[in-house]
Amino acid sequence: MPKAIKPSASLAETLVAWQKVHGRNHLPWQNTRDPYRVWLSEIMLQQTQVSTVLAYYAKFLENFPTVADLAAASQDKVMGLWSGLGYYSRARNLHQCAKEVVSRFGGEFPSTAEDLITLPGIGRSTAAAVASFCFSERVAIMDGNVKRVLTRVWGFADDLSVAKNEKVLWQMAQEALPTRQLQTAMPRYSQAIMDLGATVCLPRKPHCDECPVQTQCKAYALGEPEKFPVKTRKLKRSSEVLWLMLAQNAQGEVWLEKRPASGIWASLYSLPVFDSEEAMQASLTPSLQKASVAGTLKWDVLPAFKHVLTHKDLHCHVVKLKAAKGAPVLSEGAWWSEKEWTSLGLPQPVRHLLSSSL
Repeated sequence: MPKAIKPSASLAETLVAWQKVHGRNHLPWQNTRDPYRVWLSEIMLQQTQVSTVLAYYAKFLENFPTVADLAAASQDKVMGLWSGLGYYSRARNLHQCAKEVVSRFGGEFPSTAEDLITLPGIGRSTAAAVASFCFSERVAIMDGNVKRVLTRVWGFADDLSVAKNEKVLWQMAQEALPTRQLQTAMPRYSQAIMDLGATVCLPRKPHCDECPVQTQCKAYALGEPEKFPVKTRKLKRSSEVLWLMLAQNAQGEVWLEKRPASGIWASLYSLPVFDSEEAMQASLTPSLQKASVAGTLKWDVLPAFKHVLTHKDLHCHVVKLKAAKGAPVLSEGAWWSEKEWTSLGLPQPVRHLLSSSL
């Protein structure tokens, strides 16, 4: 079992004081204790940059001012507004979470991390963020920025890919939290440690000369801040070959189908996806199969491209074909005009393909 390093008693006070002067206070989800807004921002900010989130956050609040509005919306509308933000399981969980806040908690977010974590898509750190920001609960957050700050300050060199080591860091983070004036100190501290990681204690070339806890930082004293945090287990990447059918009729409509509830691009609208060109041809309606055999079906292979996901590379081949208006292309799906498909929840590469190839 890794030996816990006793956190400095002054760490929390130092960070709270620093945040008042140097922290970020201008973002739209700051300076609020509305749990709906804080929760929405926390979900959107997972593995996504602030600059990207800003427009989506404003768009969601415009369409869904309250959690009840989000709960009452259709999945298609939620996915459509999320389209382009990526990691679409977040959107599905977001929608389901809103429904459960309404059904289980009467439309009011619970005030403790223990209850918040029972909701879909809310993990331990997100629950702590909502509870500390909105309800001043003394509970530690632990996103990537926070892990980086704390492991550097404490010189925590144990491998965080090992669960028991991360558990120790969580315990230490909990012990380092403010102990006085929690009503104001907890939100400020949680914001401070996130801000420090986002603006000063960067993964590469950290701005150590600007850091308020430089004198306490063991990684700085060692001269090796970039060696922390330690995480040796690398995610294994895989690859997959996809064939996409870009079918268009004379009116410019495209054939789209809704993806299954699980698997790649789950619950999104997409061009039909196949394992091979042969499988694509075999799935065409009988009339189109005959046209293909007769050579009267225009069938063009477009340049292939690679789309990079977190754990997988997608090697996408695209076949473009022309079909008659109203005639079905496959057994599943429908024709959609440009005005219609632009508002749908589409995978980013499909949206880009439609925008650039039609």
